[in-house]
Amino acid sequence: MTKEQILWEISKKLVPYPAALSRMEQIAKDIRAGEAAERVWLLEHPPLYTSGTSAKAEDLFNPAGYPTYHAGRGGQWTYHGPGQRTAYVMLDLQRAHGNTPARDLRAYVQALEAWIITALASFGLRGEVREGRVGVWVTNPQTGGEEKIAAIGVRVSRWVSWHGVAINLAPALPDFDGIVPCGIREYGVTSFEKLGIKASMQDLDLALAAAWHTVFGSTPSALTPVELAPSPVEFA
Repeated sequence: MTKEQILWEISKKLVPYPAALSRMEQIAKDIRAGEAAERVWLLEHPPLYTSGTSAKAEDLFNPAGYPTYHAGRGGQWTYHGPGQRTAYVMLDLQRAHGNTPARDLRAYVQALEAWIITALASFGLRGEVREGRVGVWVTNPQTGGEEKIAAIGVRVSRWVSWHGVAINLAPALPDFDGIVPCGIREYGVTSFEKLGIKASMQDLDLALAAAWHTVFGSTPSALTPVELAPSPVEFA
């Protein structure tokens, strides 16, 4: 792995949230100690809700009784589930990445937004950001209303990032009704499928890889498979 490359990993099986959280935390520590490579980890979770540091109890309804977890990231309530591409980004923010300066958390979040927007453009989707609304938004051509297609939630430990982004390819959109997504009640949630965009998860992954270099400057490695050992018992 050269400085011009970044490790890209992928898990083909659904990853339980506690296992993902534990792995990210350890990798972040190892990156800080100079013992692990920076990386992007692509995966999907089983249906679940996670709460950020600003989450409000009244914004969780959860009629299906899905597991809920405290994520430790910024933000409010988020849904994860099959059909949603989650990309966890673990970078040493003490150094610059492309045009993103070192030690600038705001610039890092803006770079994540630009990464998603660049990838969406390859499918003919115009992603946008809005002041006061975290994430990436698109306009529903049928209603003219703005709907969220990607969520962003980050955590930084000693200037190493973890958590990342979640892009709605074809998740079960009714599951978002179990929360107030990111605390925003006035706007809906959308997906590639809802917008009539026919694309596979592999298509989305390729678009994200192509957009990465444009925004962050490094080149993704070939995808490295990551299969975690099954967790014996999980407690929500």
